[in-house]
Amino acid sequence: MRSKKSFSINNDQSKQFLIDALRQTSERLSNGDVKYQWGHMGQCNAGHLIQTLTGMSSFEIVESIGFELDEWSEHAIDYCSKTGCKVDDIFLSIEKHGMSHEDIVKLENLSDRNVLNNLEGGFRHLERNNRVDVIDYMNSYANLLEMSTS
Repeated sequence: MRSKKSFSINNDQSKQFLIDALRQTSERLSNGDVKYQWGHMGQCNAGHLIQTLTGMSSFEIVESIGFELDEWSEHAIDYCSKTGCKVDDIFLSIEKHGMSHEDIVKLENLSDRNVLNNLEGGFRHLERNNRVDVIDYMNSYANLLEMSTS
């Protein structure tokens, strides 16, 4: 049975990999030349983190799911680790690095209350299609994960 709890980290190595990936992704998004589009599977909040976690390009992500341009939250709802669908390979890779499909939905919507409570300056609501808010969320998420390893 899958836990609905966020931060589904299995070990310290995968936790550190995820922390590093969150920081690398937020740093990449800080570059204004990097394409960011919330409605694009490979260039949205989750898409950018998936690029870092898997080494896939934006195009390769979209290609790997058969150009089905649903939102990551929709793919996560339909996700099953046993169907053999192309998107399942991405979710298996994400899980290997310590994130559940519920975590991806929360990242896509910038909605994990623990991450929001941990934002610099305290809790605030973030806009899911705002590059700066995505960067703040990923940094807060990484900081929260680091605190849990101390």
